[in-house]
Amino acid sequence: MGPEVMQRNTNTAIGERVMAIIAEQALIDASDLTPESRLADLGIDSLGLVECIFGIEEAFGITIPFNANTPDTPGFDLSSVGAIISEVENLVARQAA
Repeated sequence: MGPEVMQRNTNTAIGERVMAIIAEQALIDASDLTPESRLADLGIDSLGLVECIFGIEEAFGITIPFNANTPDTPGFDLSSVGAIISEVENLVARQAA
């Protein structure tokens, strides 16, 4: 298995786990999420957002640059499920390097 395939498998696993964490907070099935899904549209409020962040940090052993006091100017793209997955993939890759 080449490095590209291994990276794709890792990213798929990351995406699935992030979606499971978000779905748990939204009280929906992960299969109902799409990369375009927005947290607010899923009914995730600010407390749910913080819970998602904690869950993701714990699941991947990473620190997400997010300040709950300034949620509109995060250092982490929270605009959609797909954006969150991409950010987590980047953080995990940087940590592994």
